[in-house]
Amino acid sequence: MAKARKKSVAKKAGAKKAAPKKAAKKAAPKKAKRKPNPALMKPMTPSPVLAEIVGSKPQPRGQITKQLWAYIKKNGLQDKINKRMINADEKLRKLFGGKSVVNMFEMTKLVSRHIS
Repeated sequence: MAKARKKSVAKKAGAKKAAPKKAAKKAAPKKAKRKPNPALMKPMTPSPVLAEIVGSKPQPRGQITKQLWAYIKKNGLQDKINKRMINADEKLRKLFGGKSVVNMFEMTKLVSRHIS
């Protein structure tokens, strides 16, 4: 009887099936590196008012915005509580058409008037 138990235990242990093998993954096609839009990379000439802040040489819009943000952060013009708001100093007030407080989305709209 002891032998019969051992055989049944052996059968149960051998009854397990091997895990199904996963199919080999196909190599995903490599995505081409995203190219910047040539219109956005075109050098634009800042107006004299904007040139006081970012310089007078032609630059792409992205660089102009980057330098404008550097000026804002360097001079601590970002509102302490609501970081979206910009408190204009004398130079920025000229750029923003006399407004003393502008939100960051409105700023880009106002700056675009000074780029040609």
